[in-house]
Amino acid sequence: MNKLKVLVTGATGFVGSHVLETLSTDENLHVIAACRDKTKLSRIVPGFVGDVREGNLLDSRYIHDVVADIDVVCHAAAWTSLWGHRKEEQRYYRDPSIALIDAAIESGAKRFIFDSSVVVVKPHRDKTPIKDTEPARHPRLWPHMDIVVDIEQYMHKQARHGTTMIALRFGHFVGKRYNLGLLSLLHPRLKTHLVPWVAGGKSRVPLVDGRDIAQAYQLATTVAGLEGFESFNICGPSFPSMREVINFIHNETGVPRPHFGVPQWGAYVFGWLMEKINFLVPGDPFLTRAIVYLGEDWYAPSDYAKKRLGYKATIDWKMAVRGQLTDMKKNGYAKKPLTDRI
Repeated sequence: MNKLKVLVTGATGFVGSHVLETLSTDENLHVIAACRDKTKLSRIVPGFVGDVREGNLLDSRYIHDVVADIDVVCHAAAWTSLWGHRKEEQRYYRDPSIALIDAAIESGAKRFIFDSSVVVVKPHRDKTPIKDTEPARHPRLWPHMDIVVDIEQYMHKQARHGTTMIALRFGHFVGKRYNLGLLSLLHPRLKTHLVPWVAGGKSRVPLVDGRDIAQAYQLATTVAGLEGFESFNICGPSFPSMREVINFIHNETGVPRPHFGVPQWGAYVFGWLMEKINFLVPGDPFLTRAIVYLGEDWYAPSDYAKKRLGYKATIDWKMAVRGQLTDMKKNGYAKKPLTDRI
Protein backbone atom coordinates (compact mmCIF):
# COMPACT_ATOMS: atom_id res chain seq x y z
CA MET A 1 0.00 0.00 0.00
CA ASN A 2 1.29 3.43 -0.95
CA LYS A 3 2.04 5.68 1.98
CA LEU A 4 0.27 9.02 2.32
CA LYS A 5 2.74 11.81 1.52
CA VAL A 6 2.49 14.54 4.13
CA LEU A 7 4.29 17.90 4.01
CA VAL A 8 4.91 19.81 7.26
CA THR A 9 5.77 23.48 6.84
CA GLY A 10 7.44 25.44 9.62
CA ALA A 11 9.18 22.21 10.65
CA THR A 12 11.68 23.98 12.94
CA GLY A 13 9.00 25.88 14.87
CA PHE A 14 7.10 24.90 17.99
CA VAL A 15 4.06 23.46 16.22
CA GLY A 16 5.88 22.06 13.20
CA SER A 17 8.55 20.24 15.20
CA HIS A 18 5.96 18.55 17.42
CA VAL A 19 3.88 17.60 14.37
CA LEU A 20 6.96 16.22 12.64
CA GLU A 21 7.86 14.08 15.66
CA THR A 22 4.37 12.61 15.95
CA LEU A 23 3.67 12.01 12.25
CA SER A 24 7.06 10.34 11.83
CA THR A 25 5.93 7.53 14.16
CA ASP A 26 3.04 6.64 11.83
CA GLU A 27 4.22 3.87 9.50
CA ASN A 28 1.46 4.66 7.01
CA LEU A 29 2.80 8.15 6.37
CA HIS A 30 5.72 9.41 4.29
CA VAL A 31 6.54 12.65 6.10
CA ILE A 32 8.39 15.50 4.39
CA ALA A 33 9.70 18.52 6.28
CA ALA A 34 9.67 22.01 4.76
CA CYS A 35 12.00 24.53 6.39
CA ARG A 36 14.51 27.25 5.62
CA ASP A 37 17.45 25.53 7.36
CA LYS A 38 17.74 21.76 7.56
CA THR A 39 20.76 21.99 9.89
CA LYS A 40 18.51 23.68 12.44
CA LEU A 41 15.93 20.94 11.92
CA SER A 42 18.50 18.26 12.78
CA ARG A 43 19.15 20.02 16.10
CA ILE A 44 15.49 20.46 17.05
CA VAL A 45 14.19 17.10 15.84
CA PRO A 46 17.34 14.95 15.82
CA GLY A 47 15.40 11.72 15.30
CA PHE A 48 13.81 12.81 12.02
CA VAL A 49 15.22 10.87 9.08
CA GLY A 50 12.62 11.72 6.44
CA ASP A 51 12.91 13.95 3.41
CA VAL A 52 13.58 17.66 3.74
CA ARG A 53 12.56 20.25 1.16
CA GLU A 54 14.65 23.25 2.07
CA GLY A 55 13.57 26.70 0.98
CA ASN A 56 11.71 29.89 1.77
CA LEU A 57 7.94 30.31 1.50
CA LEU A 58 8.55 33.86 0.27
CA ASP A 59 9.87 32.27 -2.93
CA SER A 60 6.97 31.60 -5.31
CA ARG A 61 8.95 28.93 -7.18
CA TYR A 62 9.65 27.09 -3.93
CA ILE A 63 5.96 27.20 -2.97
CA HIS A 64 5.09 25.57 -6.29
CA ASP A 65 7.80 22.92 -5.96
CA VAL A 66 7.36 22.09 -2.28
CA VAL A 67 3.79 20.80 -2.69
CA ALA A 68 4.55 18.65 -5.74
CA ASP A 69 3.30 15.08 -5.32
CA ILE A 70 1.95 15.80 -1.81
CA ASP A 71 -1.29 14.32 -0.46
CA VAL A 72 -1.66 16.39 2.74
CA VAL A 73 -0.21 19.79 3.60
CA CYS A 74 0.18 20.54 7.32
CA HIS A 75 0.77 24.29 7.30
CA ALA A 76 2.43 25.05 10.64
CA ALA A 77 4.61 27.95 9.46
CA ALA A 78 3.71 31.42 10.70
CA TRP A 79 5.06 34.90 11.32
CA THR A 80 3.74 36.52 14.47
CA SER A 81 3.56 39.90 16.13
CA LEU A 82 1.51 40.80 19.19
CA TRP A 83 1.01 44.39 18.08
CA GLY A 84 1.00 46.40 14.85
CA HIS A 85 3.21 45.28 11.96
CA ARG A 86 0.29 44.78 9.59
CA LYS A 87 2.44 45.11 6.45
CA GLU A 88 4.90 42.52 7.73
CA GLU A 89 2.06 40.15 8.65
CA GLN A 90 0.75 40.55 5.12
CA ARG A 91 4.09 39.90 3.46
CA TYR A 92 5.56 37.19 5.68
CA TYR A 93 2.42 35.28 6.63
CA ARG A 94 -0.79 36.02 4.72
CA ASP A 95 0.53 36.17 1.15
CA PRO A 96 2.72 33.02 1.36
CA SER A 97 -0.13 31.10 3.05
CA ILE A 98 -2.64 32.06 0.35
CA ALA A 99 -0.10 31.11 -2.33
CA LEU A 100 0.51 27.77 -0.62
CA ILE A 101 -3.23 27.02 -0.55
CA ASP A 102 -3.49 27.76 -4.28
CA ALA A 103 -0.43 25.63 -5.04
CA ALA A 104 -1.77 22.73 -2.97
CA ILE A 105 -5.08 22.82 -4.85
CA GLU A 106 -3.32 23.04 -8.20
CA SER A 107 -1.07 20.08 -7.34
CA GLY A 108 -4.06 17.93 -6.36
CA ALA A 109 -3.45 17.69 -2.62
CA LYS A 110 -6.27 15.89 -0.81
CA ARG A 111 -6.13 17.98 2.38
CA PHE A 112 -4.77 21.29 3.59
CA ILE A 113 -4.52 21.61 7.39
CA PHE A 114 -4.00 25.03 8.94
CA ASP A 115 -2.72 26.11 12.33
CA SER A 116 -5.55 28.46 13.41
CA SER A 117 -6.75 29.69 16.82
CA VAL A 118 -9.86 29.64 18.99
CA VAL A 119 -9.62 33.43 19.16
CA VAL A 120 -10.73 33.85 15.53
CA VAL A 121 -14.22 33.73 17.03
CA LYS A 122 -15.21 36.74 19.10
CA PRO A 123 -15.27 36.07 22.85
CA HIS A 124 -18.58 35.14 24.46
CA ARG A 125 -19.13 37.59 27.29
CA ASP A 126 -22.04 35.44 28.52
CA LYS A 127 -19.59 32.57 29.26
CA THR A 128 -21.28 30.14 26.84
CA PRO A 129 -19.05 27.68 24.93
CA ILE A 130 -17.44 28.81 21.67
CA LYS A 131 -18.60 26.46 18.93
CA ASP A 132 -16.23 24.95 16.37
CA THR A 133 -18.50 25.95 13.50
CA GLU A 134 -18.76 29.67 14.34
CA PRO A 135 -17.40 31.80 11.47
CA ALA A 136 -14.02 33.47 11.89
CA ARG A 137 -14.29 37.25 12.38
CA HIS A 138 -11.63 39.97 12.34
CA PRO A 139 -10.92 41.40 15.81
CA ARG A 140 -9.66 44.65 14.16
CA LEU A 141 -7.22 45.32 16.98
CA TRP A 142 -4.59 42.66 16.34
CA PRO A 143 -3.21 42.44 12.76
CA HIS A 144 -1.83 38.92 13.23
CA MET A 145 -5.23 37.52 14.14
CA ASP A 146 -6.84 39.48 11.30
CA ILE A 147 -4.46 37.62 8.98
CA VAL A 148 -5.37 34.25 10.53
CA VAL A 149 -9.02 35.08 9.86
CA ASP A 150 -8.16 36.06 6.26
CA ILE A 151 -6.52 32.67 5.72
CA GLU A 152 -9.43 30.74 7.27
CA GLN A 153 -11.94 32.65 5.16
CA TYR A 154 -9.89 31.96 2.02
CA MET A 155 -9.76 28.26 2.90
CA HIS A 156 -13.54 28.24 3.27
CA LYS A 157 -13.89 29.82 -0.15
CA GLN A 158 -11.41 27.49 -1.87
CA ALA A 159 -12.74 24.26 -0.36
CA ARG A 160 -15.05 23.86 -3.35
CA HIS A 161 -12.05 23.04 -5.56
CA GLY A 162 -11.67 19.47 -4.27
CA THR A 163 -9.05 19.88 -1.55
CA THR A 164 -10.51 19.41 1.93
CA MET A 165 -9.66 22.46 4.06
CA ILE A 166 -9.22 21.89 7.80
CA ALA A 167 -8.71 24.70 10.33
CA LEU A 168 -7.45 23.44 13.67
CA ARG A 169 -8.41 26.20 16.10
CA PHE A 170 -5.91 25.77 18.89
CA GLY A 171 -5.96 27.23 22.36
CA HIS A 172 -2.96 29.18 23.65
CA PHE A 173 0.25 27.27 22.94
CA VAL A 174 2.27 26.11 25.92
CA GLY A 175 4.97 23.52 26.52
CA LYS A 176 8.59 22.68 25.83
CA ARG A 177 10.32 24.49 22.96
CA TYR A 178 7.81 27.35 22.92
CA ASN A 179 9.44 30.76 23.30
CA LEU A 180 6.52 33.09 22.71
CA GLY A 181 2.93 33.15 23.90
CA LEU A 182 1.14 33.59 27.19
CA LEU A 183 3.87 32.42 29.58
CA SER A 184 6.67 34.41 27.97
CA LEU A 185 4.39 37.47 28.14
CA LEU A 186 3.27 36.99 31.73
CA HIS A 187 6.44 36.03 33.55
CA PRO A 188 8.66 39.09 32.88
CA ARG A 189 5.72 41.46 33.30
CA LEU A 190 4.65 39.95 36.62
CA LYS A 191 8.16 40.68 37.93
CA THR A 192 7.48 44.41 37.55
CA HIS A 193 4.56 44.32 40.05
CA LEU A 194 2.52 46.25 37.44
CA VAL A 195 0.30 43.46 36.09
CA PRO A 196 -3.25 43.67 37.51
CA TRP A 197 -5.95 41.07 37.86
CA VAL A 198 -8.01 41.75 34.74
CA ALA A 199 -11.72 41.15 35.34
CA GLY A 200 -10.83 39.49 38.64
CA GLY A 201 -8.68 36.86 36.95
CA LYS A 202 -11.83 34.84 36.27
CA SER A 203 -11.33 34.35 32.52
CA ARG A 204 -10.84 30.74 31.48
CA VAL A 205 -7.57 30.03 29.67
CA PRO A 206 -7.55 27.51 26.77
CA LEU A 207 -4.01 26.13 27.15
CA VAL A 208 -2.85 23.32 24.84
CA ASP A 209 0.47 21.46 24.89
CA GLY A 210 2.54 20.79 21.78
CA ARG A 211 1.96 17.05 22.05
CA ASP A 212 -1.82 17.48 21.94
CA ILE A 213 -1.40 19.88 19.04
CA ALA A 214 0.53 17.19 17.18
CA GLN A 215 -2.13 14.60 18.00
CA ALA A 216 -4.77 16.83 16.41
CA TYR A 217 -2.67 17.23 13.25
CA GLN A 218 -2.17 13.48 12.99
CA LEU A 219 -5.90 12.82 13.31
CA ALA A 220 -6.78 15.55 10.81
CA THR A 221 -4.29 13.95 8.41
CA THR A 222 -5.54 10.39 8.68
CA VAL A 223 -9.21 10.30 9.77
CA ALA A 224 -11.61 9.42 6.95
CA GLY A 225 -14.79 11.27 6.04
CA LEU A 226 -13.66 14.92 6.17
CA GLU A 227 -14.91 17.03 3.27
CA GLY A 228 -15.22 20.66 2.22
CA PHE A 229 -14.24 23.08 5.00
CA GLU A 230 -13.94 21.83 8.57
CA SER A 231 -12.96 23.71 11.76
CA PHE A 232 -12.21 22.18 15.14
CA ASN A 233 -11.52 23.60 18.60
CA ILE A 234 -8.36 21.95 19.91
CA CYS A 235 -7.67 22.69 23.57
CA GLY A 236 -6.30 20.93 26.64
CA PRO A 237 -8.28 18.66 28.98
CA SER A 238 -9.39 21.53 31.25
CA PHE A 239 -9.77 25.32 31.30
CA PRO A 240 -8.03 26.90 34.31
CA SER A 241 -8.84 30.48 35.26
CA MET A 242 -6.25 33.18 34.69
CA ARG A 243 -6.00 33.45 38.47
CA GLU A 244 -5.11 29.75 38.71
CA VAL A 245 -2.47 30.09 35.99
CA ILE A 246 -0.82 33.14 37.56
CA ASN A 247 -0.89 31.56 41.03
CA PHE A 248 0.78 28.46 39.58
CA ILE A 249 3.51 30.55 37.91
CA HIS A 250 4.00 32.36 41.23
CA ASN A 251 4.36 29.09 43.12
CA GLU A 252 6.75 27.62 40.54
CA THR A 253 9.04 30.61 40.00
CA GLY A 254 8.41 33.10 42.81
CA VAL A 255 7.25 36.00 40.63
CA PRO A 256 4.83 38.32 42.44
CA ARG A 257 1.10 38.01 42.05
CA PRO A 258 -0.94 41.07 41.00
CA HIS A 259 -1.66 43.58 43.78
CA PHE A 260 -4.71 45.27 42.24
CA GLY A 261 -7.43 44.74 39.65
CA VAL A 262 -8.89 46.50 36.61
CA PRO A 263 -11.95 45.83 34.44
CA GLN A 264 -11.49 44.32 30.98
CA TRP A 265 -12.26 47.62 29.24
CA GLY A 266 -9.68 49.39 31.40
CA ALA A 267 -6.99 46.95 30.28
CA TYR A 268 -7.89 47.60 26.63
CA VAL A 269 -7.62 51.36 27.15
CA PHE A 270 -4.22 50.99 28.79
CA GLY A 271 -3.02 48.65 26.03
CA TRP A 272 -4.15 51.11 23.36
CA LEU A 273 -2.31 53.93 25.14
CA MET A 274 0.90 51.88 25.38
CA GLU A 275 0.76 51.21 21.64
CA LYS A 276 0.23 54.89 20.87
CA ILE A 277 3.15 56.17 22.94
CA ASN A 278 5.53 53.37 21.96
CA PHE A 279 7.51 55.69 19.71
CA LEU A 280 8.58 57.55 22.85
CA VAL A 281 9.76 54.39 24.65
CA PRO A 282 12.51 52.03 23.40
CA GLY A 283 11.52 48.43 22.79
CA ASP A 284 8.11 46.79 22.73
CA PRO A 285 5.09 48.18 24.58
CA PHE A 286 4.58 46.86 28.11
CA LEU A 287 1.00 45.96 27.17
CA THR A 288 -0.89 45.74 23.89
CA ARG A 289 -4.53 45.19 23.05
CA ALA A 290 -3.59 41.79 21.58
CA ILE A 291 -2.27 40.68 24.98
CA VAL A 292 -5.51 41.82 26.62
CA TYR A 293 -7.47 40.01 23.90
CA LEU A 294 -5.59 36.78 24.64
CA GLY A 295 -6.73 37.15 28.24
CA GLU A 296 -10.44 37.17 27.37
CA ASP A 297 -12.59 34.20 28.41
CA TRP A 298 -11.97 31.58 25.71
CA TYR A 299 -14.05 28.59 26.72
CA ALA A 300 -13.80 26.42 23.61
CA PRO A 301 -14.31 22.74 24.50
CA SER A 302 -13.08 20.12 22.04
CA ASP A 303 -16.24 17.98 22.03
CA TYR A 304 -16.73 18.24 18.28
CA ALA A 305 -13.10 17.31 17.62
CA LYS A 306 -13.53 14.30 19.90
CA LYS A 307 -16.63 13.21 17.97
CA ARG A 308 -15.33 13.79 14.42
CA LEU A 309 -11.59 13.23 14.82
CA GLY A 310 -11.31 11.10 17.93
CA TYR A 311 -9.22 13.82 19.58
CA LYS A 312 -8.72 13.47 23.32
CA ALA A 313 -6.40 15.91 25.09
CA THR A 314 -3.95 14.13 27.35
CA ILE A 315 -1.51 16.73 28.73
CA ASP A 316 -2.61 18.51 31.93
CA TRP A 317 -2.11 22.27 31.82
CA LYS A 318 0.16 22.28 34.89
CA MET A 319 2.45 19.72 33.28
CA ALA A 320 2.57 21.77 30.08
CA VAL A 321 3.23 25.04 31.91
CA ARG A 322 5.93 23.44 34.03
CA GLY A 323 7.64 22.13 30.90
CA GLN A 324 7.79 25.58 29.33
CA LEU A 325 8.89 27.24 32.56
CA THR A 326 11.78 24.76 32.75
CA ASP A 327 12.92 25.83 29.29
CA MET A 328 12.49 29.49 30.20
CA LYS A 329 14.58 29.03 33.34
CA LYS A 330 17.52 27.81 31.23
CA ASN A 331 17.49 31.23 29.52
CA GLY A 332 17.16 33.13 32.78
CA TYR A 333 13.48 33.87 32.09
CA ALA A 334 14.64 36.35 29.46
CA LYS A 335 12.05 38.80 28.21
CA LYS A 336 11.01 37.89 24.68
CA PRO A 337 10.20 40.40 21.92
CA LEU A 338 6.57 40.69 20.85
CA THR A 339 7.51 40.18 17.20
CA ASP A 340 9.18 37.27 15.40
CA ARG A 341 12.56 37.94 13.86
CA ILE A 342 12.51 38.53 10.12
